[in-house]
Amino acid sequence: MTTARTVGARYINELCVAGDAPRRGFPFDLPAVRHLAEGGLHLPAGVTFLVGENGSGKSTLVEAIAVAAGMNAEGGSQSYRFATRSTESRLGENLQLRWGTRKPRSRFFLRAESFYNVATETERLGPKQIAVFGGISPHERSHGESFIDVMRNRFYDGGLYLLDEPEAALSPRGCMAVLARLAELTDQDCQIVVATHSPILLALPGATIYEISDEGSIDTVDYDDALPVRITREFLAQPDKFLRHLID
Repeated sequence: MTTARTVGARYINELCVAGDAPRRGFPFDLPAVRHLAEGGLHLPAGVTFLVGENGSGKSTLVEAIAVAAGMNAEGGSQSYRFATRSTESRLGENLQLRWGTRKPRSRFFLRAESFYNVATETERLGPKQIAVFGGISPHERSHGESFIDVMRNRFYDGGLYLLDEPEAALSPRGCMAVLARLAELTDQDCQIVVATHSPILLALPGATIYEISDEGSIDTVDYDDALPVRITREFLAQPDKFLRHLID
């Protein structure tokens, strides 16, 4: 379905759970985290998507990568150190990142559910920080517009970027704009990990798609076989059939 592109950079080579990490309690009893503890996870260059059902552990894993890489659990860069309510799991402090020989020149965690708090902290940090966001406070733009602003103005070349369900703020056209920006960033030596349910974002040429199963296995899948793509296609092909089942 997709055509090949340059693969981007690779700063983190692999993820693994520390040997002395807990084995019981959330999130260590999640099937996906148990799978990670057993064999680790190879992280390719360029863009990696994580897909799976709600509760599969996608967001938990992206959050843990952010924390292990020195970013704020609620979002932002390394300079963001606020905590509205500390609800992050303990996986981040027990996740080991195996870095390559190159380090990213920039890092940012874009998290849909707590972006309002990032916007508030951006204003608190003052005009210099707002200038980094294009000179406009994220609170003065719509949710989706501010997401795209961040990716255009704050995501630099040679960076490591983590996104948790960015489509939550985006229209279909907004998703297409983000897809185009991801392609640009790939060409600019960035490594990006995205937890998503969006069939539009998953269409990015050359990206790796990891699907988390109900049993916790994490395997690569092709675009056409990815869960969000299959379900969306099936629904659009026969919406009446789905509606009869869901409503009646």
